Formats: sequence, structure tokens, C-alpha cells
Amino acid sequence: MPDTLTALDATFLELEELDGGALMNIGGTMVFEPLPGGGAPTIEDVRAHLAVRLERLARYSQRLSSTRVGDWSWPHWTDDEGFDIRSHVYHQALPAPGSDVQLCDWTANFFSHQLDRTRPLWEMVLLEGLEHGRWALGWKTHHCMVDGVGSVDVIDLMLDSEPSPNGHEDQRPPADERLPTEPAAPGARRTVPLPHPLESIVQAARAGASSAGAGVRAVAHPIEAIDRSRALAELIVRDEIVGAPHTSLNVPIGPTRRYGVVRVPLAELKAIGRELGASVNDVVLASCAAGLRSLLLGRGEELPAHGLRAMVPMNLRGESGRLSLGNQVTSLFVDLPVAQPDPRTRLQEIAVSMKRLKESGAGEGARALIDLAEVSPPIVVQAALARTLFASRLFNVTITNVPGSRAPLYAFGSLLREVHPFVPLAAKHAVGVAVLSYNGLVTFGISADSGSVPDLDVLAYGIEDGLEELGALVPDIVKIHQEMRV
Repeated sequence: MPDTLTALDATFLELEELDGGALMNIGGTMVFEPLPGGGAPTIEDVRAHLAVRLERLARYSQRLSSTRVGDWSWPHWTDDEGFDIRSHVYHQALPAPGSDVQLCDWTANFFSHQLDRTRPLWEMVLLEGLEHGRWALGWKTHHCMVDGVGSVDVIDLMLDSEPSPNGHEDQRPPADERLPTEPAAPGARRTVPLPHPLESIVQAARAGASSAGAGVRAVAHPIEAIDRSRALAELIVRDEIVGAPHTSLNVPIGPTRRYGVVRVPLAELKAIGRELGASVNDVVLASCAAGLRSLLLGRGEELPAHGLRAMVPMNLRGESGRLSLGNQVTSLFVDLPVAQPDPRTRLQEIAVSMKRLKESGAGEGARALIDLAEVSPPIVVQAALARTLFASRLFNVTITNVPGSRAPLYAFGSLLREVHPFVPLAAKHAVGVAVLSYNGLVTFGISADSGSVPDLDVLAYGIEDGLEELGALVPDIVKIHQEMRV
């Protein structure tokens, strides 16, 4: 059944069931300049606009066949006969003065509420009252429905490449640099016994594949099977033997969020990368490492000698997969050297680590585990898969980098000024960072558990300081600051 959830899609449902603090909503807030004549569009105009644009995406008028993962079958998408766009698109306003801080507080509250699983799993809010006459669209979609890159593709479908609202070109401008997509070459050569609960997943998967007479994608070719087996072994070693360090970032969390943003010109990140021999993605990770270092030091914690481990989602969605929903991602697990005080050395260590991971095929481990899970009944694998792939033993923090449009986009003739991205938090993961590039601006969206991260501003300022430290090593960075920093 083509509309049946995959094991990975269903995992995001299960994560919410396992822990009420793990709300699996992705999305963000789009901030627009005033309409050409001033003000914001009406809620009726927004609903009519979305209704037309979403005709190509039937999933947005479909609901789950079951609100939970069944024991022997995966949920599937079914038409919602009672679908009414008015139940998904709302109107709100910020109180004066509509500051940046107020907008961040609104975003935090918006993402602190679970979507209703009896209806299509998305919401959008027309938000008025921002400073300088601006307005915004906040959107959230359940992660079982779409991943980060797919979410951005869908948003692009709703926007225009020209100020005129008439028509829409279905050609998204080329994306900026993104995190690596398809690691090659074998990973670790060490083999280990499969620990519980992974053993039950693999055994059930093998039995399911044998009885069904169908080959699992993970073992479709002998060489590919060897590579994936090695990568899966490395993932297991990392989870069960090496383990991510325990810090105050990995504590029980509730559903209430805090949120903050850091902005930097893409040109600045590129200049730093060129000067210091690193990619834009390496610079992003290094600045996040600086922020996390500041956060732990501010809490008086001992810095883990081997670094914090970040889960870095990798897009597997090719250009032909644009506007296809579901999750098409795997992950790299990158050690961030937060104990390293020198910014240049910190960046170089990350660059070397990323290069090694890409060449080793490390991302194949998670893919292999998910592929094996696809042929097993949910009762056998689902909770185990959710606990394994999103366990605090496997990683400390999520950092995701999603490329947006390089060119300006518009809605109702208003320029889209910036996008504030949001990444969900898994159980016992109190902090996550979503990074999105759009029209020359890169925005870090920092989501955090409200109860355990009252010091979110320390992390945000630490990321800014990390960028400043790296920028100080680049001769022409001052000019970029003057001309482009927002």
C-alpha cells in the first residue's frame, strides 16, 4: 500500500507515545514584509491561497487510519471526509510592540502543543502585529508526514518567485550547500554480537524477509550488504559500548519549549570556510560546538574530553523526490570537540571528522537498521527502533541543516524576509538546533526544553561568539559584517 507509513515515519509517532515531552512537530515561522499597500493579508485570503496550492498534495487533506502504531500493521493515510481548511489555518496577533523576543516566545508556545491525530497532521497560523508592520506565517507538520527538506519544498510550493501573486513557477531555485547526502565506502570492519533490543529487530526482519520471499533493500547486493552490515555494527558499538557522554543536556523533558534565533550572512560562513579550509557545514557545526561549550561552562560542568555527540540528519531526497512526502533521511553522528578552547583547532577537528564519516559510509548504519525493520511486524520492532535511533546514549543533541531558496520568495506580493526553523526534541534531549539558509541569510533556530534550559540565551550568545571568533581569523570578514549582517 503506497500510502502506508514506513518504519521510520511510524517511529516519530512512537516517540511521542514513549514520552509525552517528545513532540515530533517540525516547521518554523516565515516573516514577511508588509503588503505593497501595507498590513497583512486576511485570513480568508490565506486559506483560499493554501487551498489552491495544496491541491497537488493530497496528504494535507488526509488523516491517519489509526492514531497509534498497531501490533501487526503500520498505519496508512486515508482521506479525511470532514476536512475543513478552517480547522488548520488560524489567525493570531502579537501584542505591541511585536518584538523579536515576543515572536520567539510565540514560536515556542506554538510548538509546545501536540497535533490532533484524528485530523490531517498540520497547522498554519497567520500572525500579525510584528514590528515595522511585518506579518508572519507559522507552520508545523508532524514528522511522520514529512522530513525537514520535504517541509521546505512544500513551503516553496506555497510561495512565488516574483512579487506578483499571479501564478507560481514550480521551479525552486538551487539550494545552498547542505550537509552530506550519500556517504560512500565501507564503514567500521569490526563485528559484534547484536545486543538487545537490536537482536529482536534483526532476527524478526530476517524471518519476515524469508517467509515473504522478498529481498530487503539493505541486502539487495552482496557488496552493499557487507557495507551496510559494517555500518550497522559501528552504530551498535557506538550505542552500546562507546556511548555519548552524560550531560545536563540529556535529562527528562516536558512538552513546553523555549526558542531563540541567531542570524548570520551565508557569505560570512563561506568566507570562513574558504579561509580555514572547511565547508559551510563544518563552520555551522563548529559554531554550535562553541555555543554548547559556553552552555556547559556556564553550568559549571566538566567538558567531555571526547566531545558531545551530535546527530546530523542527512538528506537522501534527490531532485526527483521534490514534493514527495514521508521521511527520506539517515544520520551521521559527529563528535563536537567542546573541550577544545581554540576556535581554529575546533573547526579543523570537525572538518576532519566529517570527512572521515562521509568516506566511511557511517550513515548506512541507521539506514540498514530501518530497512530491516520494514519487513517486521510493528509489535516486534517499533518501540525498540524508536528507543535505539533516538536514545541519549547514541547522541546528545540534534543539529540539522536544511537548504532553502537562494533567491527571494514572496506571498501576496510581500517579500519573505527570513525563516525561523524549528527542530523537535526526542526524549531526554533538552536542546536541538535547526539551521536554514534563505536568500543569503542563515538562521539558527534553537529549540529547548523550558524546564531544564532556562539559560537558552547562553547557548545563543555562545553560537554568536563562536562565529565572531572564527570571523576574527578571516581578513575580509569585517566588510561582510558591515554590509550583510542583519
